[in-house]
Amino acid sequence: MLSLVFILASLVAVAWQYVKHHYSYWQHIGFPYDKNSKIPFGCLGSVCRREKSMGMAVYDVYRRSKEKFLGVYMLFRPAVLVRDPELAGRVLAQDFASFHDRGVYVDEERDPFSGTIFALRGHSWRSMRLKLSPCFTSGKLKGMFSTTEDISNKMVGHLQALLPDEGSLEVDLKELMQTYAIDIIASTIFGLDINSFEQPDNKFKKLLHIFRRNTRIGAVFSIFIFLVPSVAQILFRLGFKNPIANALMQIVKETIEYREKHNIVRKDMLQLLMQLRNTGSIDENDNNWNFEKGDDCKIKSISLEAITAQLFIFYVAGQETTGSTAAFTLFELAQYPEHLSRLQKEVDETLKQNDGKITYDSLQKMQFLDLCIQETLRKYPGLPLLNRECTQDYVIPESKHVIKKGTPVAISLFGIHRDAEYFPEPEKYDPLRFSEETLNYNPQAFMPFGAGPRICIAQRMGRTNAKLAIVKVLQNYNIEVMSRRELQFENYSIALLPKGGVKVHMSKRN
Repeated sequence: MLSLVFILASLVAVAWQYVKHHYSYWQHIGFPYDKNSKIPFGCLGSVCRREKSMGMAVYDVYRRSKEKFLGVYMLFRPAVLVRDPELAGRVLAQDFASFHDRGVYVDEERDPFSGTIFALRGHSWRSMRLKLSPCFTSGKLKGMFSTTEDISNKMVGHLQALLPDEGSLEVDLKELMQTYAIDIIASTIFGLDINSFEQPDNKFKKLLHIFRRNTRIGAVFSIFIFLVPSVAQILFRLGFKNPIANALMQIVKETIEYREKHNIVRKDMLQLLMQLRNTGSIDENDNNWNFEKGDDCKIKSISLEAITAQLFIFYVAGQETTGSTAAFTLFELAQYPEHLSRLQKEVDETLKQNDGKITYDSLQKMQFLDLCIQETLRKYPGLPLLNRECTQDYVIPESKHVIKKGTPVAISLFGIHRDAEYFPEPEKYDPLRFSEETLNYNPQAFMPFGAGPRICIAQRMGRTNAKLAIVKVLQNYNIEVMSRRELQFENYSIALLPKGGVKVHMSKRN
């Protein structure tokens, strides 16, 4: 009995020494490192305790250091945190060949739903990017604009019924704009005609609630997908399913079959992917949204699963960033009456010049609105944390330090965007910092959609949809000025999810 206890104690001691040695990796190779990373979660202890989201936990590390880069531990994986905008630019763009993958979970063969343009690696990613790029030209977005505007008018109708004829009412902009964004995704991406303002319990909107459920299992699984893809791969192979992707797959299948059977053409993303599937490419002619079925229907250039995977990532990312950008912009404008008044005037003048209508082109010409969107994306980047994986040994410029192949690399976008060294008075909402006349920021530090070849493919669509929502609100409603305040964020979302909503008082314009 004593010998068994001795053996067990020895094994525990050996294991503990191994773990301690593993967590001293950066120290042993002389790499600057975060001394606050603790066993067994590294810098993500607050995430595992469900106190903070992953992006905000990494932001804490960013604030504790002044190094341009430093070693951290994300769970048990040594990773490199990049704090310097110039080095971040090298990772994302100039030296892309050494960091061309995100390093997140993907298993195209056994789990085709994981093969999103966000997760794909190497040649697979490059091929998918080339196929999808024609979907997001200005011509294609113009074609979808009437559908987007129809959704914005439904939002206005909802507010008309909600707000009193006299006086104001507190409105949760986050809920309002997220509903708007969900309906835009449903319509312009999936080709569905839904109205979540009138039918809030529709199936499409319910899928989002499933995705955003705040559970410990969900939080841990998200960490596995981003940081330990091998574990996520094992779980999926053991039978774990993505319920949202499966539900969306059925929607895609039924919609495609119905359109092909009845020869229906609709100006949306699904139509373009049907064109890609049946002809091998997306027509560069912005007036051609049709598709032709090949003689051999068994030969398809892209599978239904691959189509669903791309629509899934647009669904997840698009509704969150579009809704948040619009909500955060109006929230900040309510605290800065001089900016609110200036944008209100620009909206009114633009409408006057266009017979009360907003077109795709007139929306892009609204200069102060564009400055406001930039400042919102600066203060509230869609993803507070950018991630890459080192794909070949990389010597950090102007140093002797080497990032080894397979090492995760993190860029705290929230940290860089709120660093006074690059953006003076970072907590202040100042759209004019981006104006050419009063330029007051480091351009290298501004990368709300990433940078380089893997920059967000749908950024133009997201900006346009957010701008339209803001214009429609200011066209029809007053935003009441309120005192300065900072938002708090939930502890479970990859994106910046405001705790308690984004609330302002609104009233009808006479």
